[in-house]
Amino acid sequence: MAPMGDGLREHGVLGGRYDNKEEKMEELLEILGDLHPEVDFTTAKDLVTGGILDSFDIVSLISEINEEFDITIGAAELTPENFASAETIYALIKAKLDDED
Repeated sequence: MAPMGDGLREHGVLGGRYDNKEEKMEELLEILGDLHPEVDFTTAKDLVTGGILDSFDIVSLISEINEEFDITIGAAELTPENFASAETIYALIKAKLDDED
């Protein structure tokens, strides 16, 4: 039997936590890219107000983020400002992870 956590280490997560900002951001960019492969989320801005992400995308995104990062994004946090870019979404994820520490 393999030591606990080996499989998680491969994916940059151990106990629901990522090792560093780059890994968290890469995972977020992968989730976003799965939604819209045609968009360069490293530079895209105004994701909601610009019509890149619609309400169905937001529901899928929240579900993926909650599962991948082991956090809960509440209704009060579903604002266009929090989902304006990958950077603002990452800031929300980081704040939620920091709150749990």
